[in-house]
Amino acid sequence: MRICFVSRRYFPAISGMSVYAQNLLRELVRARHDVTMISQYRGDAFGTRVYGGGPPPAVPGVTVIGLEQLGEQNGGNFERDIDVMVETICAEHAKKPFDVLHAQYGYPTGWAVLLASKRLGVPNVVSIQGGDGHWVGSCCETHRLAMCRVLAHADALLIGGRSFVAEVCDRLGSDPGRFTIVPGAVDTARFTPGQPVEGEDPVRLLYHGRVDRRKGVLDFLDALERVWEAGLPFEATISGIGPDVETAQARADEIGFTSAHVAFTGYADYDTVPELYRRADVFVSPTYAEGFSNTILEAMASGLAVVSTHSVGVSDCLRDGENGLLVQPGDVPALAKALARIIEDGDLRQRLAQDGLEECRRVYSWEAVGAQIMAVYAEVAGRAPDTGFPSELPHDPACRFRAEPHLL
Repeated sequence: MRICFVSRRYFPAISGMSVYAQNLLRELVRARHDVTMISQYRGDAFGTRVYGGGPPPAVPGVTVIGLEQLGEQNGGNFERDIDVMVETICAEHAKKPFDVLHAQYGYPTGWAVLLASKRLGVPNVVSIQGGDGHWVGSCCETHRLAMCRVLAHADALLIGGRSFVAEVCDRLGSDPGRFTIVPGAVDTARFTPGQPVEGEDPVRLLYHGRVDRRKGVLDFLDALERVWEAGLPFEATISGIGPDVETAQARADEIGFTSAHVAFTGYADYDTVPELYRRADVFVSPTYAEGFSNTILEAMASGLAVVSTHSVGVSDCLRDGENGLLVQPGDVPALAKALARIIEDGDLRQRLAQDGLEECRRVYSWEAVGAQIMAVYAEVAGRAPDTGFPSELPHDPACRFRAEPHLL
C-alpha cells in the first residue's frame, strides 16, 4: 500500500508527535508499505528555541519531504501553509498515486489532508492528538469550523483514549461513534530500566517534555518548594525546551533553588532520552491535559514510579495507587503531598515502578498498535472519500494562535 503520512512535527522537534511518527513509520516500513512523510517544521530562531527546528532527517525506507512553516512564522498565516501542504500532496500523488492519506493532528494537517482527499479522490485517516482536544477550535471560528469538518468528514479518526474522546465531543459536538481508539505505545526494547541507586542518595525526580505551564511545570516547582521546606531530600531535573523555560528558571531562582536542587538540562536529543530516564527514580508529569502521554509510557517502560494528574489522556493509562500516584491538575498542595509520599516510602516507589513496567510491556506495544492502524488503512483503502463539505473557511483574525502559533 502507498501511504502519505502528513506530520505536524517531526524530529529534530522534540514532542510526543515526533515520537508517535517515528514509531509508526518504523512499523509501516517493517510491513513493506511504500511510505512518504510530509512534515512541517519551524525554521525560525524562535520556533527552534521553543520546539527544536530544522528540516526533518532522513528516515530509513521512507521518502521524507520537509515543509517550512513560513506562513505560521509570519503572523500565524496557517492558510498559506495548508495550501503548500495540499499542493505537495497532490504533486507527489501525480508522480505515483497514494492509496491512503494519514494526517497527524486535526488542524492544520488534518484539514490539509481532507482538502487533498477531496481533490484527489483518495481516502484519509486523521489522528486526533494533543491540542486538537484541549484548545484547537476554542480559539476562533476559523479553527472551530475546520476541526468540526475534520471530525465529521474524515474517513477514519484515530484517538488515544476514552477520556480524550469525551473531551473532544463535549467541546466540538462530534459523534463519539466516529472514533477508533488506538492507545499510545512505547518501544520497550529501547526504554528499559536502569540500575537502582544504592545507599541513602536523594530520590531523583524527573520532569521531561515540553517546558510549558500547560504541562504543569510551574506547579511542579511550587510543589517542590513545599517539599524542600519540609526538609525532604531530593534531586530534580527539568529536561526539555518550550515556551516557559525562562519563566520556570525565574521561578526556581525566586524560590532559592540551586542546580543541586533543580537542574534545567535543556534540549535532549532523542537518542539520549532513554539514559535520561534511567538516571531517575520518579517521573513527574503534573499535566493539565494530554492526548495520550508518550513520556509517561516511556517512564513506565524505564521502570520509574510516576506521579501525575487525574487529567484527560492520563486517566486512560494510570490508576491512582495502582500504577501511579494521581492528583487533580493544578492542586499544588496535593502534588507536594504525593511527592513527599513517594520520596519517603521506598516500598511504594518500588511497587508502583514494577506494576507500571509490567503493564507497559503487556499492553503498550508498538507492534500491536501499528497493526491496528494498518487495519484501519486496509478498511478505508479504495473507498471514495467524503467530499460533502465546503472547502473554504471564514477568516477570523482574532484567533489567539495567530499571535502565538507555536502554542497550537
